[in-house]
Amino acid sequence: MMRDVRVRGWIEAIAAAVCGILLIVTLIWRDWIEEVFGVDPDRHSGALEWTIVVLAVCGTLTFSLLARSEWRRARALHPGTQ
Repeated sequence: MMRDVRVRGWIEAIAAAVCGILLIVTLIWRDWIEEVFGVDPDRHSGALEWTIVVLAVCGTLTFSLLARSEWRRARALHPGTQ
């Protein structure tokens, strides 16, 4: 069944994972942008971090649902298999 999943499904699954990781990292380590890049674009207001959280939630949900539909399509090609 895994070989029946199109490349699109794999890309969507990876994108969902990346968005999920970004979401978790931003929630746990709020100043990662300042420390990693050495800039403070929102002057410690936290607005950029919350924007990243909202976009990461939207991306995770969207890519997860898209990947789910690809995996269901692949499973429909072989009924009766897990």
